[in-house]
Amino acid sequence: MIDIKVPTIGESISEVTLLKWTKKEGEWVERDEVIAELESEKATFEVNAEKAGILKPLAKEGDTLTIGDVLAQIDETAAKPEGAPAKEAAPVTNTPKPVTNEAPVTAVPNDIKATPVASAIIADKKVDAASIKASGTGGKIMKQDVLEALNNPGKKAFAGNELFTRVVRQEKMSSLRRTISRRLVEAKNTTAMLTTFNEVDMTRIMDVRKQYKDKFKERHGVNLGFMSFFAKACAIALGEWPSVNAYIDGDNIVYHDYADISIAVSTPRGLTVPVMRNVESLGMADIEKKVVELASKARDSKLTAEDLQGGTFTITNGGVFGSLMSTPIINIPQSAILGMHKIQERPMAVNGQVVIRPMMYLALSYDHRIIDGRESVSFLVRVKELLENPELLLMGKDPVKTLLEV
Repeated sequence: MIDIKVPTIGESISEVTLLKWTKKEGEWVERDEVIAELESEKATFEVNAEKAGILKPLAKEGDTLTIGDVLAQIDETAAKPEGAPAKEAAPVTNTPKPVTNEAPVTAVPNDIKATPVASAIIADKKVDAASIKASGTGGKIMKQDVLEALNNPGKKAFAGNELFTRVVRQEKMSSLRRTISRRLVEAKNTTAMLTTFNEVDMTRIMDVRKQYKDKFKERHGVNLGFMSFFAKACAIALGEWPSVNAYIDGDNIVYHDYADISIAVSTPRGLTVPVMRNVESLGMADIEKKVVELASKARDSKLTAEDLQGGTFTITNGGVFGSLMSTPIINIPQSAILGMHKIQERPMAVNGQVVIRPMMYLALSYDHRIIDGRESVSFLVRVKELLENPELLLMGKDPVKTLLEV
């Protein structure tokens, strides 16, 4: 037997949570095959089999483990069972598809099953199939299920329970959620946090995206999104207002002559903030590629400790969820965070005329201990100026004024 231990994943991390086993007890595993997923206070990561053999788990899903604990054992002396698939081999089956006389279901979404009669009623009565509690085998919607939904219009119990139930559920907080909770409270209690607001006219950026999105995608292989404009604008403004890019360390102020911008990414397990390094030195395509890379790693639980450490400033986009305005909380030890929000058409006064423009509210939360009001407002106004005049992102100055040296 060989022991599979919880690996060391960072100097400051002492315990992890076992999220799930990807292989079962008594199952044959190949060397380097993923057997489990663990979650630390910063990220999730996989554990691989060090040898091929029969797996014997020693912990349960949801258990809290410390670094170095024995997670499982592998009997490398066991004989490989006959028929056990080779590593990463796709299962092959010759089982014929069952023949059925039922008409194909076309009145409901493809991921929802229903009998032909139930499907016909759903289509005729225009019932939301997702709101119907299925009672048939394998989650199939039956005729009676649809009739029951029609008899109780606008009534839907939580989590698929019966109507008028009083179910209370209790779940253990994950390591990531506990860390998020602790850090948010710490940010509120240890900083003099204040938020300043402004709004930006997104017309120019939207015009640029419309004009160049196809060429950009063809040339660079990624979509031209909003994040590259915002990250680039913030990098320029951070260089001009260094206190927004600094933090307090005891009696000292630590300044950064570079912009490592964290981007808040929401995942099913909680909020993570991976970091884009040296944004001031990246091109627009480089930023977009990095955003896609970090967001994909976050969704797939592949972020490393290195991906999450060392940011100097954070951008969060609540607009993707429909937020019109919010006050984001500082990502300590940083001193400021920019909140993007939903783009909404609003009537604006332009040159004495009322015109409809796509507007976005911006919010900058900052630590007033290190950033004064003049600096915070000036920083946000500068970001607004850069976004409303995208050509300024090239060199930070008006090309004509630079040419004329005025």
